[in-house]
Amino acid sequence: MEELQAFMDGYLEELERRGPTLKGISKISVQTGTTHGGVPLADGTVAKVKIDFEVLQKLSETARARYGLAGAVQHGASTLPDEAFDRFPATQTAEIHLATGFQNIIYDSKSFPGQLRAKVYDHLRSELKGEWKEKDTEEQFIYKTRKKGFGPFKQELWELSADVRDEICSELEGKFAFLFDKLKINGTRQLLDRFVKPVDVPLERPAALKG
Repeated sequence: MEELQAFMDGYLEELERRGPTLKGISKISVQTGTTHGGVPLADGTVAKVKIDFEVLQKLSETARARYGLAGAVQHGASTLPDEAFDRFPATQTAEIHLATGFQNIIYDSKSFPGQLRAKVYDHLRSELKGEWKEKDTEEQFIYKTRKKGFGPFKQELWELSADVRDEICSELEGKFAFLFDKLKINGTRQLLDRFVKPVDVPLERPAALKG
């Protein structure tokens, strides 16, 4: 709590001093034992971690009550065990980050073409070798960098056969359904309509999805 208070008090003083040139914040980010994407081990698997939910709850409560913020953000939540997710609503966590978990479902799916996966990994080895830390195994390097493999192979991903896309999407849908239930998102459409105002952004549909 002391660190949060020291940061916020100093931040608010600076905000007042600089006025409109400094934008306010709506949430705080805390370190409770996780990191973006999880911590890959030498064999490429992700280390198991435990979140200090008590600290997360206290920080969120203080952020809301004292500073009018939404609460605390939890990084690296997507690699947590399934039984951890229903604790986020209980501790009123403001935001959790889940992108890596969905990425892992795609890359690790049995339906993802092995030949394409190999091409992506070869690309990472050749084009991103500067990011390969000396202490990291090849598996750790691949895990940390494969998020950058989607862009260069976007066309090939769009052009995956319909049956492959359907199978991978089914896996993703299952994870979404699980998270919606555990995070108590079901039944919140009224709140969504009240606070989220969609903006139409015209985009051309990829050729692979036409027809």
